[in-house]
Formats: sequence, C-alpha cells, structure tokens
Amino acid sequence: MYETYYGFTEKPFSLTPDPKYLYRSQSHGNAFDLLQYAIRRREGFVVVTGDIGTGKTTLCRALLEQIDRTTFTALVLNPFLTEEDLLKRILQDFGVISRDEIKADRLAGVTKQELIEALNEFLLSLIPLKACAVLIIDEAQNLPLPVLEQIRILSNLETDKEKLLQIILVGQLNLRTLLRSPEMRQLDQRVSIRYELTPLDSEAVAAYVAHRLTIAGGGGAVGFTAKALQQVHRRSGGIPRLINLICDRALLAAFSVRASRITPEMVTHAAESLDVQVPRHDRFGWFRRQASLAAAAAVVLLSSVLAVGASAFVYQRLADGERALAHSSERAAPPAAARPSLAPVSRAVTAEAARELPADAAFTILVGSFPLPLEAAAPDVASTTQWLEASGFRVFYAEVDLGSHGRWQRVLAGAYADSQSARRDAERLRAAAPQSDAHLVSASFAVGLAPRGPNTTEPGPSGTEP
Repeated sequence: MYETYYGFTEKPFSLTPDPKYLYRSQSHGNAFDLLQYAIRRREGFVVVTGDIGTGKTTLCRALLEQIDRTTFTALVLNPFLTEEDLLKRILQDFGVISRDEIKADRLAGVTKQELIEALNEFLLSLIPLKACAVLIIDEAQNLPLPVLEQIRILSNLETDKEKLLQIILVGQLNLRTLLRSPEMRQLDQRVSIRYELTPLDSEAVAAYVAHRLTIAGGGGAVGFTAKALQQVHRRSGGIPRLINLICDRALLAAFSVRASRITPEMVTHAAESLDVQVPRHDRFGWFRRQASLAAAAAVVLLSSVLAVGASAFVYQRLADGERALAHSSERAAPPAAARPSLAPVSRAVTAEAARELPADAAFTILVGSFPLPLEAAAPDVASTTQWLEASGFRVFYAEVDLGSHGRWQRVLAGAYADSQSARRDAERLRAAAPQSDAHLVSASFAVGLAPRGPNTTEPGPSGTEP
C-alpha cells in the first residue's frame, strides 16, 4: 500500500505500543522522568493515569527498554487475574518460576502464602547484588478489589530501610476514583507519586506526526500541510491513538491520488470515514480539572521535599511543562502553583469578599454562566471560584432570569469603576486561561438589569448561557 510508495520501512501510524515511537511531549517526558526517578529512589507506589489512547502502554514499554540490568521487571498487561495467578505471573517475569511449570500445572498445590514467601526470598536475594525489582500493572482500573488488596500486601515486603518492590499502577482516569474508595484507603495512602498524562496541544501534534514519519523512514517523501495538522489536532483532540487512526487513513487518501502533501480536506475525509467525532470541549470542566492537577503536583512536590529530596532537574521539567500548558487554547491550564501570575490586578481584592456585586461597580468580567439549579454544575462553580481567588480576583455571583431559557448563575471576576482597568484584567485572565472565554461586561448587564443592545461594543455572556 502507501508504505512502499512513500518509502516507509514500516507503518508510521500503527496502533501497536512500539516504544521507539514514543514522542516525549511535555506530559509524556515528565511522566517518563518521574517513573525513572521513582525506580531509582524506590518510592514505593506510583500511579500514572490518562484518558483512553493517551499512550500509557507505550510509555510503559519505553520505560522497560531504558531500565538497566540491575533492575528486574514484571509487566502485567492483563488485570483480570486471580490473586494466585497474579503472583505466579510476577514470579515468572522475575525468572523465579518458568512458563513451562505453570503450563504443566506443577504449582497447583502451592498456596498463596508460599508464593508470597518465594517472592520475598527473591527480593531479599537482590540486596547483596545491589539490584531492585519493579512491578508495572497496566489497565489497573480493571483490577478486582481482592487483587488490589493483594498488591497492597506486596508493598509490605520491605526491610528496615527500603522497599523491596517498586509498584507502578497505570490506568485510565477512573483509577483515581477507584483508589479513593473507602475500601482502597490503605493503598491510596501509600501512593507517593501521581501523574496524569494529558492530550497533545496543537504544536505537539505537529511534532508528534513528524516524529512518527521520520522514525518510519519516509519523512521526506510525504508531509502534512500546516492547516492539515491543525485539522488533525481538532479532530483528534490531541489523543495519540486518534491521531494515528486519522493520519493513517489520510496517508491512504493521499496515496490514492499519488499526492505528496496531505491537505485539510484529506484529514477531514479520513476522520469522517472513521466516524471520529470532533471533541466537545467543556469550557468549565477546565477549572475542575485544575483541582486534581494541583493536588497531584502538590503530592509530587511534597514527597520530593519531605521524603527523598528529588532531582531538581525532574521537577524543573514538571514546572516548565505545566507552564507551557497555559499557551494552548484547547488544553487544560496548569495548576495554580504554576500558572502565569495575574497579580497585581487593578483593584485590591480579598477572598472573604461578599459574593454580590457592589452597587457602585460600573464594570466586571463575566467568566462563566451556569444553569440553575446548580446540582450538576456545583463542582465547576467551586473550582472556578477557587482559581480566580487564588489569582487575586474578587469573585461575585449574579442570578439572571432569561425568560424561556430559564435562570442562570453568572460567575463574575472583579468590580471596576472604569473600563480600561477592567479590560486589562480581562485580557490577563484570557491569556492565562483561554478556555474560560472571559469577557468584560457592564455591571448592570452582569446582574441582569440591562440587556445587551445591538450596538454595544462589549461581548455578551460566555459559556453555555444562551
């Protein structure tokens, strides 16, 4: 097919998790460095999460390729195992037992406790060799609770000075929810490092595509136009697996007409033929995601300071990576600790301020609108408010009645006497948080006392408000 025509040595956008194709974006590079650091320092439990198709398995395989010979590894790709089967798989990967022994059912009479003792003896034997052992479990969100409890017990294998087994759990986003359940509290408290892989921004998508074309050996024979790459990002949402699907089909379309440049139309046709839907970006889910990102960053940094004195290089990369996210309009912004500072704002503010817009205010910044009642949107309102106040803004609420469209609650940032200072702060807010779509409005409009006229120069409501 197109591989021979364009001179590729292999399929550039295969869905298999080939480690040589790992593109070290800010997010993936940070995760890779953190995992290497955790293994070297024997951090105990590490949890890496990410949405479907973000490259978690490829990351695991790339990590295994970089591990030195003094580190024994066990990789579990099938989480649907019994406790005994999990222990046997670990022992097999470590070389304690053979696959033939398992197939011949020679371990049928061995108890779970005997398997644990065999694992402990193996781990203790590594100490004189100055070697260590790492267990990586992929798709960990599917682990049954009894197996998760067994994994927690394995973390108890330790000496007086160090852990004998480094455990890395890799899974989808709901793994975080699973670990925070009451049943998993003991395991969750042992997690020293958490990291979430995020989708690629538009610049990273372009670099990712070029990287895979180059690795496959045909980067000079065919290429994507700049607008085609923008369309790839738009259609895929920055998810590597979707990028691979779309680009593979786009290459096929280019081959069918013997073209050397892939156009936006080819990308659009490819995405539609695959029934890939354009991601619907949640304007206010942006703020909610920041709470979990900030918490994750806090755990990592606190662990580094109090527990092991982490490498400054690794955490500098973390900080740089989080700051870089603020420049993408289709990505979550960085945690509050790493966001571009908006202070000093034009008006002195306090977090304890009243939520009702002052009567003497002439202008304010409309950040978001949420339909009432607020049961479903309450987390969005809370996280939006938290971030604005952390950035130095005074936050107000206003309920407005839009007739047939129902009642809405608006979230407002700041109260201003003149439009110039308000506009300056609105620009700063949009620069730091493109997803917020914040707009300057008059105070009377913000509280629903003045409709937006046809000749007004100021933007109207943002968000989902009609």
